[in-house]
Amino acid sequence: MTINNIERLHKISSVQPLSEQDSEEHSSPIACNDDANAMTPHTKHDHASKEWIEEWKVSGMDCPSCAKKVENAVNQLEGVLSSKVRFTTEKLVVTLRDPSLKSEVEKATEKAGFSLTSLSSQQQSWKVNGMDCPSCAQKIENAVSKIEGVQNVHVLFATEKLLVTFSQPANVEQIEQACQNSGFSINNLSEPTPVSSSHKSSNIIQDNLQIISISGAMLLGALAKIWSPEISDWMFTLTCLLGLIPIGKKAIQLARSGTPFAIETLMTVAALGALYLGETIEAAMVLLLFLIGERLEAFAASRARSGVQTLMELVPENATKIVNGERVVVSAASLQPGDLVEVSPGSRLPADGQLQDNHASFDESALTGESIPVEHQKGDNVMAGSIATDRVVRFKITSKQGENAIDRILHLIEDAESRKAPLERFLDKFSRWYTPLMMLVALMVIITPPLVFAQAWDTWIYRGLALLLIACPCALVISIPAAITSGLATAARRGALIKGGAALEQLGKVEVMAFDKTGTLTKGKPEVTDIIALNDTNKDDLMRYAGAVETGSSHPLATSLIRKVEAHGVMIPEAINKQALAGIGVQGEVDGQLIQLMSPSKLTMSLNDTIQQTVEQLEDQGKTVVIVNRDSQTVIGIIAWQDTLRNDAKQAIQALHKLGIRSIMLTGDNPRSADAISNQLSMEYKASLLPQDKVDFIEQLAKQSHVAMVGDGINDAPAMKAASVSVAMGGGTDVALETADSAITHNRLTELPAMIELSQATVANIRQNVSLALGLKAVFLVTSLLGITGLWVAVLADTGATALVTLNALRLLRFKPKSIE
Repeated sequence: MTINNIERLHKISSVQPLSEQDSEEHSSPIACNDDANAMTPHTKHDHASKEWIEEWKVSGMDCPSCAKKVENAVNQLEGVLSSKVRFTTEKLVVTLRDPSLKSEVEKATEKAGFSLTSLSSQQQSWKVNGMDCPSCAQKIENAVSKIEGVQNVHVLFATEKLLVTFSQPANVEQIEQACQNSGFSINNLSEPTPVSSSHKSSNIIQDNLQIISISGAMLLGALAKIWSPEISDWMFTLTCLLGLIPIGKKAIQLARSGTPFAIETLMTVAALGALYLGETIEAAMVLLLFLIGERLEAFAASRARSGVQTLMELVPENATKIVNGERVVVSAASLQPGDLVEVSPGSRLPADGQLQDNHASFDESALTGESIPVEHQKGDNVMAGSIATDRVVRFKITSKQGENAIDRILHLIEDAESRKAPLERFLDKFSRWYTPLMMLVALMVIITPPLVFAQAWDTWIYRGLALLLIACPCALVISIPAAITSGLATAARRGALIKGGAALEQLGKVEVMAFDKTGTLTKGKPEVTDIIALNDTNKDDLMRYAGAVETGSSHPLATSLIRKVEAHGVMIPEAINKQALAGIGVQGEVDGQLIQLMSPSKLTMSLNDTIQQTVEQLEDQGKTVVIVNRDSQTVIGIIAWQDTLRNDAKQAIQALHKLGIRSIMLTGDNPRSADAISNQLSMEYKASLLPQDKVDFIEQLAKQSHVAMVGDGINDAPAMKAASVSVAMGGGTDVALETADSAITHNRLTELPAMIELSQATVANIRQNVSLALGLKAVFLVTSLLGITGLWVAVLADTGATALVTLNALRLLRFKPKSIE
């Protein structure tokens, strides 16, 4: 995969194709129109009618019906003249009587279950230190979202990044203070302050010392019990109280910042309750088990993040720069486009660069999943993080700091994490009321038996406290994001970039997979096989006319024809009034004559029997044929191309069939050529399709089945948009990549069944995790109410469930597809 492909892939996670309505607004810097009185690039004020047009990016939409929900919620507001959600570009456009209604629009949309980001807002990012699990991310989001001027907050757990969108100037110090109050420190990424290894080591030692100290104190308390039970009880009480001080302090900070039902709160209440009941040993044990559980969660989280961290470490810290013919070791961060660097065998490229040597091989497996070293020639672009395998090579740097291939993939991963799956969004909402509800249930357990049935208060206070610990939602909250993060990381390692949890979930439901032909099932590099001049036109003139009309086109057939004409030494004249006829052909004026290259099936003129027979013979051989005519009256030639199937196309289709997925080829090519190719692949086909025909077919198919569309060209984008889920080939056009829910960076079709299997494995893993989390809670809920298990078992149930679901999710990192073994 080239650097350009990676650049295009960056757009896959943040840009959507323009609809017909959107294309107008993007024709000028003013998004709404060209009004000179526009207030911001995305805000228009109409002085005559006193109207304001505001735009937002909508997050959380899965289908067009979601767009309708947003519109209904906004249209009910007084002062809203109109609202329109453009599902394909995830954009909400609202016409308001008063700009002060912006906040009301955002609140209404949030109540409908979706979040908005103003397109006139500014965003800033920080590196977060100290997160152990996704629930930590939720604590930070709750705290920061309360600050005035903050419009949207998202914490990316995988890359430890805090993203804050401001609707108005906000106090950055307040954000840093809010995070600190929640127990986390942040570093502004615009002014990085790296943490030294010695500082990291000291934190690790300090954390472990706390556990060791409490363990030692408990051991002394246990030994003291032999001689003096009273002193032993005081030692356990003192140990528990001292250990609770930082936990209780953090619980208070979290409550103030918007997270009153954190695990720290539950732990503090449970431990103090146990001390009140005189259960000093159990109170100290609960505290110790909690701290050990926190450390285990931190370890599991670091393992889950290891794939991303490994990717971040692919770029070396230093580079050998050539300055005035001498080698100088410099920081990789200081490299600028145009710098010349030298890389020795076994070393990684510090930035994207252009090869200056005649040829060399590079290991790009960490970026593309391609295990075989790739041969590059002089002038080729090579990605940062690639390993020089066979010789010392020199490069001219082409990427700026923070914009190399690694950085762009990290941006993709971050954006993918921000796009939650429907299951994950449901669980987020569920967890908001689950913990308060369980605290109410625990309170009822404590007070009901003593008040109604005259039971002992101590017994039911103890059981209520145990229930409180069991109610902790950590295992449930982490069950889905842990699985999705592992699934996305595994896909990225295999060379498949999936646009978030929603897309990953949808891939597993695919029943029908539709393929574009050229560039998807075939290599997209057709060669001209036949040039037949007719009606007193010589071959050179035919090539001259055809080349003139096709010059400037990026279509594979056009570029192949230009290469053929140039190879024959034919001078190509300038054509005027050139026009592409979508799905039909192309035309232009050459030497005062209208020259058209058109598909035989789209011709408005009739062909004589000899020409028709020639066309049919060529099409029967699987070739793509066009008729060249002059002034829409005279056929002056026939040109035929032949493309070759991708080497793994047949294997990929067979693997899909094994998974029970129906495959169908959609092409604008003639039926004979399509039939010849589909027979080789044992798949269905639809031929002679215009772009709109593909859209119509996909829409009809989507009404009956869950359909995926795989393509690479501009004409595939509308059909990809109409499909339930879409996949772009990494070497495709910008528009196809922007439209797609995922992309295959290495262009191997065998990755398609692997992606389906990975999606199914991820969904199965999520079900297992939720079952484990809820199942364990249900079991210990009953045993705690019956008095069979106590507080320390309740803590074990919570931390054990969290560890189990995390470890279960990590199994996805070792995923291997069965369909292509």
